[in-house]
Amino acid sequence: GRRRRTPLARREARWAWLFLAPWIVGFLAFQAGPMIASAWLSLTEYDVINPPEYTGLDNYRELMADPQVARSLGNTVYYTALHVPLVMLISLGLALLLKRVGRLQGFFRTVFYLPVMTPAVAVGILFLLLLNTQDGLINRGLALVGIDGPSWTTDPDWVMPGIVLMSLWSLGSTVIIYLAALQNVPRDLYEAASIDGAGGWARFRHVTLPMISGALFFTLVVNTIASLQMFTEVYTMYFGNRQTQTSFNSDAATFYVIHLFQEAFQFLHMGYASAMAWLLFLIIMGITLVQVKLSKRFVYYEGEDQ
Repeated sequence: GRRRRTPLARREARWAWLFLAPWIVGFLAFQAGPMIASAWLSLTEYDVINPPEYTGLDNYRELMADPQVARSLGNTVYYTALHVPLVMLISLGLALLLKRVGRLQGFFRTVFYLPVMTPAVAVGILFLLLLNTQDGLINRGLALVGIDGPSWTTDPDWVMPGIVLMSLWSLGSTVIIYLAALQNVPRDLYEAASIDGAGGWARFRHVTLPMISGALFFTLVVNTIASLQMFTEVYTMYFGNRQTQTSFNSDAATFYVIHLFQEAFQFLHMGYASAMAWLLFLIIMGITLVQVKLSKRFVYYEGEDQ
């Protein structure tokens, strides 16, 4: 028969549900509820003013034929393909350097993390000034070494590299994760590898990378998801400033979430925007599942049978 729980177990269960209640209520009210509502709205034509009108899968059919959706999604994937590897490589290099600085490690750790705390709108405004073609600090620095800086904010060929450059500002959290992972690598493994004659590169490849592969995989997934939802900084730079809008007539900076925002809050196509949101959700879920599946080949977890 079913085993009855003791009074102590029942009391602990009640307290557990009590502590979980704020999260459960918040999840239902601010995540699950809006997701269910948006799933319904994606099957309707809704402009906020008039009641939703059921249209079936028309919004999804329109998505497949909308060239602006394909263009904005292409920009987003292109940015993600540039941003994620660069952030991971640069962060790993900085973490390796931080591991060697000794007593100053705490200071530099704080310095690298502080930009993460900067509001995204402020970052967008800051880099709009830094990337200014005429008197931006970056082009001035390039001019000092005889290089004619590009038009970062107006030339469609240089808009995306400029955005990727801006995104490197907030890699501090990835650096901290890698530093923590590096500090947890057992020194015995390095000593054993050295005794076997392994050089610096061999120790890095066969000891360091496998031991921090869990952190690498985590940042790969998190940075990919964040990149596919890029919005605030780019919107501030290219769509929130009237002067920039008048001098910038290209779709090079239109990311998927920006296009979604415009459809929802500028054109009031709430049903269509909801369908766009669900398409993005399915894309992110699909990419994440692929990453999780592939992770079994390169992620090492201590204690698992290899």
